[in-house]
Amino acid sequence: VVVVNTYINDEAYSSGTGFVYKTEDGKAYLLTNNHVIESADDVYVTFTDGTVVQAEVVGSDVYSDIAVLSVDEDYIISIAEIGSSEDARLGDTVFAIGAPLDSAYSWSVTRGIVSGKDRLVEVELTSGNTTTPMIVNTIQTDAAINSGNSGGPLANSNGEVIGITSIKLASSNMSSSSIEGMGFAIPIETAVQYAEQLIDGKEVTRPYLGIYMLNVTDAFMNYQYREFYEIISEANVTSGVIVTDFENNSPAAQAGLEVGDIITKVDGNDTPSVAYVRYYLY
Repeated sequence: VVVVNTYINDEAYSSGTGFVYKTEDGKAYLLTNNHVIESADDVYVTFTDGTVVQAEVVGSDVYSDIAVLSVDEDYIISIAEIGSSEDARLGDTVFAIGAPLDSAYSWSVTRGIVSGKDRLVEVELTSGNTTTPMIVNTIQTDAAINSGNSGGPLANSNGEVIGITSIKLASSNMSSSSIEGMGFAIPIETAVQYAEQLIDGKEVTRPYLGIYMLNVTDAFMNYQYREFYEIISEANVTSGVIVTDFENNSPAAQAGLEVGDIITKVDGNDTPSVAYVRYYLY
């Protein structure tokens, strides 16, 4: 496990965690979160023996929140063993390893259990000046996850990595109450799938509709979108996503979608928000 520190214009920008995934052809590849290294000019990793090495960003993907770094293989102390999140059961013991808060607490280990699997968590992913609502399929754990743990491994009791810690719920949209013990990790199978594409130099591609969308709940409650109020009322729906506009020559327009159409399901799955449309499309 390594501490990941990023810099912009030679000034410290952010920190997180990563781990050595594999070595190949004299290089070592490390996994972390995209949000840990995004926008950074320089990325450095610190190993458990105190060695600090500048890392190369091999590639990253904002929607999966996965990033791959590389350093010379000679620096590597040990390589993480990769396990299976699919084989994990509810109640299994897990450990999160990372650098919460700052480097003074590097390689902190917290213990918990697998609290849930296939948890669909809605988050806002930022790329440059654009914020995109997304759904992330995750493993839920009550192991303590704090700022700085992002990108670190979630390991089972055999020390095998089954996920990459990524998200912590600190408050609920449904109340003002604080929340404890709700951390989430990207399943290792998902992380490896995208990491291998990035290592191979392949562009991560996804389906594309070419439409502008708005949550029905937002359109119904906001006077700014009054032109869609009658459409939603006549459709008698309380959730879904309304098509508000198209990009030029978009696949959706060519397929026959129109402004005012309301998407309530994708492939039989309910789509209460824009984030769910993207999730099931991808």
